[in-house]
Amino acid sequence: MKKQIKNALPVAKNTSIVAARGVSDDAGLAQYIQTVQKIPVLTAEQEYEYATKWAKDQDKVAAEKLVASHLRLVVSVAYDFKNYGIPVGDLIASGNMGLMQALQKFDPEKGFRFSTYAMFWIKAEIYETILNNWSIVRIGSSANQKRVFFNLARAKRALGIADNNLTDDQTKQIANYLSVPENDVRRMATRVSARDVSLNAPINSDDGATDILSNMADERTGIEETIEQMEFRRRGYELLHKHLAALPERDREILRARKLTEPAATLELLSQKYGISRERVRQIEERAYKKLKDAILQEA
Repeated sequence: MKKQIKNALPVAKNTSIVAARGVSDDAGLAQYIQTVQKIPVLTAEQEYEYATKWAKDQDKVAAEKLVASHLRLVVSVAYDFKNYGIPVGDLIASGNMGLMQALQKFDPEKGFRFSTYAMFWIKAEIYETILNNWSIVRIGSSANQKRVFFNLARAKRALGIADNNLTDDQTKQIANYLSVPENDVRRMATRVSARDVSLNAPINSDDGATDILSNMADERTGIEETIEQMEFRRRGYELLHKHLAALPERDREILRARKLTEPAATLELLSQKYGISRERVRQIEERAYKKLKDAILQEA
């Protein structure tokens, strides 16, 4: 289980909060949940008081009480996502990080309850944890893709769709239901149904079956070819530097700026630098490039 559960909370003298920080296994998780459930829930007036003290005076005691009273909220949200294959402890750890972010950004003068504001940050951190750990291939980056990922199963249930391989009509129904493009539904449905497979997994259940990796063709470049390519590149760099240095200084600098620099300098910028027209800069560039190319090819 991630150590963020331990590190996400402020340093506290209250023994109940200190006990809540030490989570390392299933037994520790159960004890953690029991502990946070015993922490009193704040009234709206207490919540406003502590949030104000933290926002104005950076009162750590007030911050500890505000955070501790919402740890049960993190646990509740984490269990809502327990079916995504991520350990609940990791989800709680991420949620606690979101809770701490909410504490740093919360403004009690805007009239919202801290729990309402914190819910957004808690879910955001848990979403990221699930997306980053679901697959070694990044699942989704856009808001629409994330919406499909976390709501696809619910949409299929609501529309009475049981198939994993969606038809074009079913894809359209889900896209309309979630208000997202059909292409995002199609892409995410494919990724969700195709989980990662270990290359060391046996191809079949027979005794002595080889794994997937053993049956993959070795497409790596041979050592002789690799050495040859390295020597070719080394020789190319050597010729480039040699003949580039032989160019007149202005020609060399213009060629570097236009061909060997990222991003390339504009003709306008170089014309201002050297006090010549843009057309003249272009001519110098072409002339220097041809001269350099011819010299390298002749020697090679």
